[in-house]
Amino acid sequence: MQYSEGQVGRVFTVRIDDGEDFIREIRRFVTAMNISSGMIHFLGATRSAKIVTGPKELTVPPSPRGEEIFGGWELLGFATIYPGEEGPSIHIHTAAGKGIRSLAGCLREKAEVYIVVEAIITEFVGVSAKRTLDEKTGVDLPVFDRILP
Repeated sequence: MQYSEGQVGRVFTVRIDDGEDFIREIRRFVTAMNISSGMIHFLGATRSAKIVTGPKELTVPPSPRGEEIFGGWELLGFATIYPGEEGPSIHIHTAAGKGIRSLAGCLREKAEVYIVVEAIITEFVGVSAKRTLDEKTGVDLPVFDRILP
């Protein structure tokens, strides 16, 4: 088990509006505010989005199973932010629901906002972390500076 220790830095409240791409805008904000490590809590709705809902089969490396949703789904989610190869790397997971249907998984590529998505971004300071490609799994994983014996 790896870990790192730090403190809470700045806290931001963010509103992303109807028609904007949640993923693009949250990345743009994190980059503009120079947030290298932190977490994001969010809620709102999407007109359309792509969600990875697990692997097609239980293999390593995994082959992602994707779903596209359309037409006003409610979102509730959480994300982590760590330095990546090309700036801040944001790993976003969400639960999405419409009527009695629901999905949960990794939000990827696009998520067009329906009305609004509200986000709380909490910055971590003093954390030594980075997200790098793990050769065994083929997945970008966080790497921390300490190991729990």
